Amino acid sequence: MQKKHLVFAAAVLLCAAVIFSAGCVDNGSSGAKVEILYAGVGNMPQLLESGAVDAAIAWQPFVAVMEEGQIGKVVSYSEDLPPNGKWEGHTCCVFGANSYALANPEIAADLTALMTLGNAYITENPEKASVLIADWLFASQDLTYGGVTVNSVDVMKASIPTIAFSTEVTDAWIKSNEDFVQSQRDLGLVTGKLAKTNSEETQALLFDFTAYDAAQEILESGKFLDPKTSVKEISIGYLASDHDGPLFVLLKDWQFFKENYNAYLKPVTEKVGKIDKAELYVNGKKVCDVKLIEGSAGPQLMTLLQQNQIQYAVAGTPPFVSAVDKSTSAVDIKILAPIMMNGSGLVVSEDSPADNWAEFVAWIKERSAEGKNVVIADPQLGSIQDVQLKAALDSAGIGYTTKSA
Repeated sequence: MQKKHLVFAAAVLLCAAVIFSAGCVDNGSSGAKVEILYAGVGNMPQLLESGAVDAAIAWQPFVAVMEEGQIGKVVSYSEDLPPNGKWEGHTCCVFGANSYALANPEIAADLTALMTLGNAYITENPEKASVLIADWLFASQDLTYGGVTVNSVDVMKASIPTIAFSTEVTDAWIKSNEDFVQSQRDLGLVTGKLAKTNSEETQALLFDFTAYDAAQEILESGKFLDPKTSVKEISIGYLASDHDGPLFVLLKDWQFFKENYNAYLKPVTEKVGKIDKAELYVNGKKVCDVKLIEGSAGPQLMTLLQQNQIQYAVAGTPPFVSAVDKSTSAVDIKILAPIMMNGSGLVVSEDSPADNWAEFVAWIKERSAEGKNVVIADPQLGSIQDVQLKAALDSAGIGYTTKSA
């Protein structure tokens, strides 16, 4: 695809270049430092293309957008960032529920089993899944970021293989969540129920694997569970990200799951793009109506869970941790299983001399010595990407200042 250049209004350029609020300074042992700019991932393609930043750490599909738009190149995917081996299979997005949902354990188990099958579908059919997810998220239309236009299906085909779609609960995944909780304590973001918990207490507050264990039995036996209690309707919240892909393929290719498992989410109306109403079928029988609620961000979905406006949600680990930590609600929220791992990357501008992490560090030191610090866009203080970036910089002895757009 031919690279297209962005043209910004003077006011936008001025904002991107100079209107920042400064944060704390951490002087690295090497004397080199970078500037971290907190900015929404949706703005990162434009920021990188315009030269307002030199690099960006983002989640998919924005990493693929920057690659496909030929405005950036990946120097490291999140699982490969230093410290060596720390981030392999790291927590990212999860499937969770509130206490109202867990009062109907059969449906919770059936949905967890379906999410597992959705993950298997993506893993076994990545190209077809890419088309279906592009359909859901973008109605298969081209994506335009400023002056850069990319094909949404091409973006998905580049993004999907970099994400580890799995609902498997492993000791390593659990530890990854505990490590993230500790990072939030260190940042002063976890100050409530999780502030001083030990491993056992942390797990008890965050997780309920009852539905996961039952789902494993469902998949082994091939028999889904008929609900013991009648439920008229459930609502599932999600975010507009390919990280939520298992939910999307379940609805976009529901006939596949009907034919192979006799349990499926059938859209009330099949259409291009997002689906907001469906029906849950188990063992060939309709169980309940299903609403699909798109959230604007993870914290919003946590609020909806606590208000019981939705009963299930696919969202990132950070909002679940924060909601559990700060909750004063009588409605409990629990993580039932992972939905995917990894799925982020560090991207540098096309004209950067760096092609890998070691070269990126060398470039940072060279620029810092010249008094021209590398500027890295970062989604948010305390995000998984923020924690990983700072750990990688610390491992290289590189300090940082933080700013917000």
